[in-house]
Amino acid sequence: MRFALEALLADVPAEQIAAARDFYRSRVAGRGPADFAELEEARAKKPAPRSVVPPPLEETVEVAGLRVPVRISLPTEGPPRGVHLGIHGGGFYLGTAAQGDERHRALADALQIAVIAVDYRLAPEHPWPAAPDDCEAVALWLVEEAEARFGTSRLAIGGSSAGATLALATMLRLRDRGVVDRFAGAALRFGTYDLSARTPGGRRIADEYFIQAYVGHAADRTLPDISPLYADLSGLPPALLVVGSEDVLLEDNLTLAGRLSAAGNDVELRVYPASPHGFTGHPTALAATALDGINSWLRDRISLP
Repeated sequence: MRFALEALLADVPAEQIAAARDFYRSRVAGRGPADFAELEEARAKKPAPRSVVPPPLEETVEVAGLRVPVRISLPTEGPPRGVHLGIHGGGFYLGTAAQGDERHRALADALQIAVIAVDYRLAPEHPWPAAPDDCEAVALWLVEEAEARFGTSRLAIGGSSAGATLALATMLRLRDRGVVDRFAGAALRFGTYDLSARTPGGRRIADEYFIQAYVGHAADRTLPDISPLYADLSGLPPALLVVGSEDVLLEDNLTLAGRLSAAGNDVELRVYPASPHGFTGHPTALAATALDGINSWLRDRISLP
């Protein structure tokens, strides 16, 4: 058997790959906060998200005793054809739903869908399971209310980095509740699927503060709700996995794709060359190509009968 990473790479124009390499050569690699003091400083310095037109609606969803803020981006023309639940990244301890406003406004108009962004609680003030509890609550709200509220019951979910982890954890919870079939697909970008330091990717990030902040109190970090790589992955919706070839978590994303497929799920893996973690948030043509591909994949899932 011959196996090469090059065989998995997405088909991207050579000029986009060259431009991406130039961009990352000139870009200083960053690191996450090393303790709570640095986290507070990073939160304070984070610039406010740019405004979009029309702005999202800000509401609070109430499910099973939880009150979760959400931001709702509606298509500017016509009623929604589907609803996408978007979960932001940020290591479980940084970020807000508002950081996705630009992406969600573009997604809502491109696919003519409603996009619901979850403002889940952040660690260390609210460690696991607060974040997946909040995401599950909003997902359950959509299962019950999407048809009445948005005129469609076609649902999809997605997220980047920690948001992809939470999206997959949410699908596992809904699968165990018997309602995951209401979701037509999950678009997962470079998720963190092992927080137990047992996999190659997990060991590379084992000393990151975000893990201590989020699950430092957990006796077993291989719990599927924390590290979905260890879950029974059967019975899940179709999944698109997007990751860069230079991502520190590449191997874990490859492993997840293999486990999803072995469990009988419909899974598509797209590895983008010359791209590190978080690349779809960077101002490159390659990132735009990847996002356009995600949009097309979501459109196909939402349009299926």
